[in-house]
Amino acid sequence: MNRVYMCFPGGKRKCLTLSYDDGQVFDRRLVEIMNRHGIRGTFNLISGRLGKEPHVGAGEVKTLYAGHEVASHTLTHPNLIQCPGPAVLEEITADRRNLEALAGYAVRGFAYPYGTYNDEVVSALRGAGIAYARTVESTHQYFMPRDFLHWQPTCHHDDHLLELGQRFLDRQERAHLSLMYVWGHSFEFDRNGNWQLMEDFCRMMAGHEDIWYAANIEIVDAVEAFRRLRFSQDNSFVMNPSAQPVWIEVNGAPVEIPGGAQINLQE
Repeated sequence: MNRVYMCFPGGKRKCLTLSYDDGQVFDRRLVEIMNRHGIRGTFNLISGRLGKEPHVGAGEVKTLYAGHEVASHTLTHPNLIQCPGPAVLEEITADRRNLEALAGYAVRGFAYPYGTYNDEVVSALRGAGIAYARTVESTHQYFMPRDFLHWQPTCHHDDHLLELGQRFLDRQERAHLSLMYVWGHSFEFDRNGNWQLMEDFCRMMAGHEDIWYAANIEIVDAVEAFRRLRFSQDNSFVMNPSAQPVWIEVNGAPVEIPGGAQINLQE
């Protein structure tokens, strides 16, 4: 029987993603640094604060974050576990609705304000059509999340970033996909005077052919598309019912299954 594993697009086994909260004006400099080095990520916005200092304006959301993902961080940034159920749902759905009108696509990602959540909040996110939610609980590891609504990042950017980045580059794991997930707030670079840290990190991580540079939602979609693949009992062929192509590794070699296609995996 063929040995089959999931791959990232292009047959890659490593992925780097960033996630930055609040949508303050310092995102402009962060986006410029990321774009210059080909690094991609997700920006979690508070739509009720757009246009109010020090947050970016609503009119620049679509252009500023082009090539990245716009995700939700609630309408007003409350501590959700201290809010009644209807208010939790309104914070999520109103923010999603506002951001979709600005970004022009379905907003399906989320970051927990203050990193706080409970079962009721998770249930509200699921009911509101949110596909993933990021916590602030760093792992210092590179594993894929077991549950995308409890997505733990690798590290905050002030937490041994360059050391963890180098360890990620050196990683030669074959049994697992490797994901490095960095989070933070762009205003922290300005407050702490360490913009050079992000310059150095992006320069170090840029241009590696074995890394997929992705926004958060693209990782979720890739995993979901892989899970929808229909394999024969003996892994001799596979059908991809998704519209997007899916990459797998078959006996150590990368294979692309185009959207809607069925292919033979026999050697």
